[in-house]
Amino acid sequence: MIRVMIVDDHGIVREGVRILLEKLEDVQVVAEAENGRVALELAAGAAPDVVLMDMSMPGMNGIETTQRMADLFPAVKVLILSMHKDRRFVAQAFRAGARGYLLKDCSSAELVKAVRTVASGERYVCSGIIGVVIDDYIRRVPDSFEQAGPALTPREKEVLQLLAEGNNAKNIAFLLKINVKTVDTHRQQIMKKLKLHSIAELTKYAIREGVTSMEH
Repeated sequence: MIRVMIVDDHGIVREGVRILLEKLEDVQVVAEAENGRVALELAAGAAPDVVLMDMSMPGMNGIETTQRMADLFPAVKVLILSMHKDRRFVAQAFRAGARGYLLKDCSSAELVKAVRTVASGERYVCSGIIGVVIDDYIRRVPDSFEQAGPALTPREKEVLQLLAEGNNAKNIAFLLKINVKTVDTHRQQIMKKLKLHSIAELTKYAIREGVTSMEH
């Protein structure tokens, strides 16, 4: 039995995927999460074999959640669900530790195939992306944060995404359970590392590098 967790900030998407998977005799949906933080909290108790992970989510995107999932639960296999066909997003997903990449406009049959393939320990790239060059993507496309110079810490990445999504320091402090002064310190460090000078520049950077999405 393949134990699956569905992570997507749109309830209707989670419901549709769950209904599809629950029809299969070899798949069991063990948990659903509306964002990355909830997914990490539920993973220990739910013990999924495969996590279907939306790439574009507010607060903590699918790439960052996948990185943390790989560190905390190395046996869990992440299958990214994305609207993005760009090679940069594909490369980031696999670098983060994903085992598969699936476009959201794929067929239900391909979704099922992807879940079973990833569960078996193999990589999966959907038919909408040229699979024969995926290794070239991973090898040749530089990581955005490495390009930026000194690497951002996981907390700085969280603050960057939340800032880019329009949250003020007070909201970020509440979401991350830290004080406002600490948020300001993180913001200053991010801007220093990335050599940026305004929130507008941070937002443009975050959208360009796939840290956040204009969908939200």
